[in-house]
Parts: sequence; C-alpha cells; structure tokens
Amino acid sequence: MKELRVALFTGNYNHIKDGVSLTLNRLVKFLESQNIPVLVFGPTIKKPALEHNGRLVKLPSIRMPVSNRGEYRVTSGISVNAEKELEEFDPTLIHIATPDLGGLKALRWAQKNNVQVVGSYHTHFTSYFKYYGLTPIEFIAWRYLSWFYNSCTHVYVPSQSMIDELAPEGFDTDMRIWARGVNTKLYSPEKRDEKWRKEAGFSEDDIVVTFVSRLVWEKELDTFRHAVQQVASGDRKVKALVVGDGPARSELEQKMPEATYTGFLEGEDLATAYASSDVFLFPSHTETFGNVTLEAMSSGLPCLVADATGSKSLVEHGVNGCLAEPENKADFAKKLSLIVSNKKIREEMRSASREKALTYDWDQINGKLVSNYREALDEPAPKKYF
Repeated sequence: MKELRVALFTGNYNHIKDGVSLTLNRLVKFLESQNIPVLVFGPTIKKPALEHNGRLVKLPSIRMPVSNRGEYRVTSGISVNAEKELEEFDPTLIHIATPDLGGLKALRWAQKNNVQVVGSYHTHFTSYFKYYGLTPIEFIAWRYLSWFYNSCTHVYVPSQSMIDELAPEGFDTDMRIWARGVNTKLYSPEKRDEKWRKEAGFSEDDIVVTFVSRLVWEKELDTFRHAVQQVASGDRKVKALVVGDGPARSELEQKMPEATYTGFLEGEDLATAYASSDVFLFPSHTETFGNVTLEAMSSGLPCLVADATGSKSLVEHGVNGCLAEPENKADFAKKLSLIVSNKKIREEMRSASREKALTYDWDQINGKLVSNYREALDEPAPKKYF
C-alpha cells in the first residue's frame, strides 16, 4: 500500500480564526494523531489569530482587495523556498483547500510530478459577489471554479445540498461529503448559566435570541435585526444577543442599541453564551455548512436559519428548528414568532437539536476523509490540461 503523505494548501490557516481555519487545524491534528505525515502551506502574519497545529510553510500573499475583507489574505503563488520544502517533503497526495494562485501552482506541481491531488470546497465564493458589486463576473468565476475542481480526483464538500448546487455549475468530478463535526462535551445544554444571563441583563423568563458569527453585513445581520425587533415589539420578553465582532458592529449597535453585545467569544465563554440562549437565529445564506449552527444545535437550541445550502442540511423544518426564505425579513420574523410563542415547541426542538448534533463526531468524520484519501491514492493522478 502506498504511503500517505499529505501536503495541504490553504488560503487561511492561522491568520484568521474562522470555520475554515479551525476545520483544517483539526484535520491536521487528527492526521498527526494517526501518524500520517502532513505539511501545511499557506499565508501567515506576524501575529496570527490562533496557534496552529502542525508545521506551516509560509506562502507569499496579499491582502484581499475587497471592502470589509482586508484581514483576509490571498496567496500569490509558491516561493522558491516553499517549493523546495514541498519537494523535500515528497508528498503522495496534495489537498488543495483554496483555489487561489497558491492552489493553482500546487495543482500544476502535482500534475507535473504525477502526484495525486484532491480539493475541498469551503467557501461559497460566488454568493458574496453581490455584496461587492462583482455579479457581472459571476459566470467567469464559475467557469474557473468548475475547471479547477474538475482537475482534482476528489472534491470534498460539507453537505449533499452543496453537491446539488455545484453540479449544475459544471462540477462533474467525484464529489464526496466531508461534513463538519462539533465538540458535544464543550457545546452542551449543561453549560446553561442563569447567573451569566442575569449579568448579561436577561431575566429568567426572557427569551434570548442569539446570533453568533463575524459581524459583516453579508451574514444578513439586517435580517436578524429586523426579525428580532419585529417580534420583540409584540413581546417584551424577546431579547437579542449578538456574539462576535467585525466591521459592521458599530453600525449594528446604532441600529439595534437594545441588543446585548459580547464581542468575540471562544471556548467555555462561547459555550456558555450558546447554552444560556433560547433560540439561535442565523439568516446567512453564504455558508457551505454552518459550523455555528451545529454548535448551537449541540447546545440544545432551536435553530431558525435560511433555507439555503449548508444550513438546510442541518435543520429539519419543524423538528429542530425552522427554515426561512433567504433575505426575506418578513418570513424570518414570522418563523421566529412561531418559535418564541410556544414553549412546548421550543423544548421539543431543543431536544431534537441536541440529539442530531450528537451524530457529528469529529474523529469519525475525519477518519472517513482519510479513507477517501487512501482511495484517491489507488486512482490515477490527474492529467495536465495546461
């Protein structure tokens, strides 16, 4: 059997703490626990946002040239030193997590050296285009993305709904599900803390509706604001909790001064905030999976989310939450009203959320990915098309 040696190329590994970087760091930690050699290639900064797992080889990069995304970086290729590191590592499989210039150079290197290459689809890039005035080039972007990923032997996506959306856009390679997991011991209903609620300004009978994510408008923050304010106007017990930070925070605080803002939380603090809430409201429709939704489910919360790729693979309408039409503020307000007005339904949804979250075990999920890696090694390496 051919030895599995993985070179992972990503546009985000330690300089931003988000769902992608956390997922990839967890993967690297798992690979190392299985004694599988792995070397990570990606951009970094002087003061990274997280202490990364494994060894990271720096790739040249530039700040993302898009408004409100300046803290993100885009790789601009592979340096001579990084290519030397790659050659010395001698990978048998290259996993590309970001189809930027670094990813493109990694694809070319794999094809030139007859090394197996797989990809993973983490960010639904085109769903952001309208927020930055890039809709006119969406067609070109889909052409590039489908070409890039079709050059990979496997493409790992987080849900079946993502496969269903990518297939019509020209993705005809072997797409396999690499779901996301959750730490069910950390994110647990047992972390609910009435003292924390009181200190945050909530009374015992308040119904706390929570949003957790980076605070940018493309996460549909205004839909969250409208839905909560609309329902709260008829029920004073409904209160808003916003967990996270970002460039939209100050403007959101002006539009929604009655909400409680915690700033960025992690670990036990984040787990307590989830469990001490009563409803999770996440209107974003740009997610490929929805890590925060799974964390909320594990914490035992009814989840009201957009009926869109990613979220709808986690939330079963009427069972552990509700699905609302993306960008439809009135529909979100209507569904939120249904949830907050019926305590019995909330309790049933709480139990269903927790039960479903318990099936998302990280070791099983990453173990399945390694099995897919080994299957890819038995297949012919991709041919060079350019």
